[in-house]
Amino acid sequence: MSASQYILSIDLGTGGPKVALVRDDGEIVASALRSVQTRRIPPAGAEQDPEEIWDAIRSAAKQVVHAAGKPARAILGVTCASQFFSIVPIDAAGRPVSNLILWMDGRGAPYASEIHRAHPDAFAKWIEINGMPPLPSGNDSLSHMLFLRNERPDVYERSEKFVEPMDFVTARLTGICTANACTAFPMLLTDNRRLDAVRYHEELLGLSGLDREKLPDLVEVGSCVGTLREDVAREIGLPPGAKVFSGVNDTQAVSIGAGAFREGRGGINIGTTCQVLAHVEAMRTDIENAILSMPSPLPGRYAVMAENGLGGKTLEHFLRNVIFSNDALADHATADPFSDLEQTLRSAPPGSGGLLYLPWLEGSHSPSANPRMRGGFLNLSLETTRARMVRAVLEGVTFGLRWLLPAVERFAGQGFDELSFSGGGAVSDEWSQIVADVMDRPVLQLADARYVNNRATAFLAFEKLGVVTPDDIEKLCRIKRRYEPKPENRDVYEKLFQQFLAAYRQNRPIFEALNA
Repeated sequence: MSASQYILSIDLGTGGPKVALVRDDGEIVASALRSVQTRRIPPAGAEQDPEEIWDAIRSAAKQVVHAAGKPARAILGVTCASQFFSIVPIDAAGRPVSNLILWMDGRGAPYASEIHRAHPDAFAKWIEINGMPPLPSGNDSLSHMLFLRNERPDVYERSEKFVEPMDFVTARLTGICTANACTAFPMLLTDNRRLDAVRYHEELLGLSGLDREKLPDLVEVGSCVGTLREDVAREIGLPPGAKVFSGVNDTQAVSIGAGAFREGRGGINIGTTCQVLAHVEAMRTDIENAILSMPSPLPGRYAVMAENGLGGKTLEHFLRNVIFSNDALADHATADPFSDLEQTLRSAPPGSGGLLYLPWLEGSHSPSANPRMRGGFLNLSLETTRARMVRAVLEGVTFGLRWLLPAVERFAGQGFDELSFSGGGAVSDEWSQIVADVMDRPVLQLADARYVNNRATAFLAFEKLGVVTPDDIEKLCRIKRRYEPKPENRDVYEKLFQQFLAAYRQNRPIFEALNA
């Protein structure tokens, strides 16, 4: 029997990195989490410190390698997935010259809108060539780069390249700056019509006004970029010859890790944000429902991008800022606000006694995008308890995903007989049952749900190394438990869902007026 081999996989989310050592049979043998801070800059800015991110990754990676206790020679390489629609300006050495501009930053909105005003045919061209136009909200990487060019010209000039977070990490690991068809997609400047020939498109570059030399060169998806820098390898405890593989974004990774490419299976992912996951065979865009396709790491396939908005972040916000807040009224802060979540959820009835939660704390996304929508509770009564409010938050997030699911099924050209459930939300057994009941579909709660992205990117690296074959992808989708929808909850959730849709329609003009 041959000795086991390993990949060190980094999953950089908005809240910070998850680092895991993944064995060639898909087992997570060691893992570590770190957090990073987001700096909000009113009225529309959101930034993170790239050096804080890099320090967190190195610290977590060192902990994982030490805890695993495996021979360094058995760890073949490093790979990274990350959140996307975020930009890091870097110098020639791969070091940041300014903060990371996060996906929720909207300061580039005026410059994205100016493209459409100056070029009436720009929208159609972007849809045809790239699949996604510059967003009026400014929440895309092209808009971030335009913001820097127009309002931070010193940063723009000092930047050798603009890269997505996973490519920033790869550059720090190797000293080599690259991107690929998957990671460059959020810049909205690539021609994605032929997956075997993705390249930056001269006409889109011309319409944007950005300089081509500011963009990283494209390499093959998942290819070996280079080897670990000696100082990094020595600090982490890996061999200097360990290979570093070109990364993907977190939606692309989780779509593979959740098995959301098989016939009849879709996926639900609830992390900081939440998505419905699927794959399609051809590039397409559903403008009405804000759903599109982007290159997938799977050859000849496109991953569906159906972003529903904030997911687990809404629960974290409610727990930390309402239930366990520390303010002038009292100090209720706790180290782990999630510790009693399961018991709390079980103490409240399905439907939370008719309490309805609207989850759009940062605006709504697919299937009805509106940056001015906001959240709240409806139908509070003297019977409302904190437990019912907590359960209503989870149900409200899930109602948003139910609203999106039929649109994704139409987009994918198939119905989903079952749904994989991944992300931090899938750690909760109670939330898994809520998803099954609200969606009225069987739900497959994935094992090690927080580390689905790590397992998926490790698999891609193992495949490039010839350690596994595409048929071995079944190892990724380890199912912890299957949840069937409970018939006795169907009517209460159907009634609440219909009022959820009505609440969106009726409150929309109020939110638009309040957030103009």
